[in-house]
Amino acid sequence: MNKFNRRSFIKKSGLSAASLYAASNLACSEEFEKSQSGGKYMGDFAAPKLETIRIAVIGVGARGSGHVKQLASIEGTEIVAISDLYEDLVDRSVKACKSQSNVRHQNISRYFGDKNKWKKMLTDVKPDAVFIATNWNNHAKMAIESMNQGAHAFVEVPIAVTIEEMWEIVNSSEKTQKHCMMMENVNYGREELFYLNLCRKGVIGDLLHAEAAYIHELRFQMEEQERGTGSWRTHHYANRNGNLYPTHGLGPVAQYMNLGRGEDQFSSIVSFSSPAKGRKLYAEKNYSKEHKWNALNYNGGDINTSIIKTNLGRTIMVQWDETSPRPYSRLNLIQGTKGTLAGYPTRVALEGGVHGETKDHHSWSEGEGLKSLYDKYEHPMYKRLGALAKKMGGHGGMDFMMLYRIVECLRKGEALDQNVYEGCLWSAVSPLSEASVSQGGMPQKFPDFTRGAWSQTEPLTIIS
Repeated sequence: MNKFNRRSFIKKSGLSAASLYAASNLACSEEFEKSQSGGKYMGDFAAPKLETIRIAVIGVGARGSGHVKQLASIEGTEIVAISDLYEDLVDRSVKACKSQSNVRHQNISRYFGDKNKWKKMLTDVKPDAVFIATNWNNHAKMAIESMNQGAHAFVEVPIAVTIEEMWEIVNSSEKTQKHCMMMENVNYGREELFYLNLCRKGVIGDLLHAEAAYIHELRFQMEEQERGTGSWRTHHYANRNGNLYPTHGLGPVAQYMNLGRGEDQFSSIVSFSSPAKGRKLYAEKNYSKEHKWNALNYNGGDINTSIIKTNLGRTIMVQWDETSPRPYSRLNLIQGTKGTLAGYPTRVALEGGVHGETKDHHSWSEGEGLKSLYDKYEHPMYKRLGALAKKMGGHGGMDFMMLYRIVECLRKGEALDQNVYEGCLWSAVSPLSEASVSQGGMPQKFPDFTRGAWSQTEPLTIIS
């Protein structure tokens, strides 16, 4: 923040406490947007080909351990180093990698026991690519340092937690000419790829509205008290009030709409949270009065609902709820002038009906009734990789397909399916929703991380 003094801005503006965070972040973002990184635009960037990708991994807990094992199974990879706070987790993943190949992954450097060992790993090993699956607060600094050390960075969701961090990631990627991709695995789900193809083919006409969500009751993670996801994620629930995890639902619908890719862009967001009840009640029911979870003030509403407006006037409803007792859903709804696609369960309604199944748009075609549409519009990449991905697993195969595509693009020297600006744009919903909630639902403007270049960026093609 060399060009912008938060304290001076706050003092001069005389803003209320509830508005300080939003106002300072807005001014900060505007300063970044006016400046230049000194590098080159990364929207359609394709890195030089890598015949063999030397990979290092930071964080091999619940998420990272799955990534490293699957990466080790893909031709053209060599796992050269693994870092984690805990030696047993490193050893577990080293063993899993070696089991995947008798030739590759036999000389894996191990780093553990200190929170900064990952930095030493980067300078010692000089990997081609780094995969990061750690506490959200570490994502930005680890991605930036990885790029500065000459590696492409692949980061678990969200890519960062503040707007300032997102700008620093963008600037670092442009300066170093290294990829920084947020690994949004849901974009590789069968339903999501199917809907993307239907949208590209114009089956539902001009796109008007979308609904995205992450509804997933995860209170059980509070049992992870000393290490594991719940040990750090619980504090986010207590200290923040907004949509903390927007990208699983939002990523696919953003790509349906070509947002940030030549057609349209996010403009503003309004956001509201429900009362915060569920986490406090869960802690009181399951832990002693003296337990650390009962010492927290749970400020984050149980469910957050946000509405995004795009430059073209389209709307996207985004919801987040990891507390309430209800079935899992990402909604995954996209509505156009000729029909609507919806998830949970997979359903299609078309004006004039789905041939041979429904007579008009007043009835959904679902289940076996979708066979004819799948036969005609199954995404070609899913046709090629779906069976293998399903066999390899990871959220029904979407994890494997995502990792396979990353490796494939790096080896072929092709642009990735998700660029750095998309990762920042989708992740920006979190801090902007927090700002809107704190101001009673006041609209918040999205930063343009591309500095206007999104209008020249090619839409994501239907990859075969």
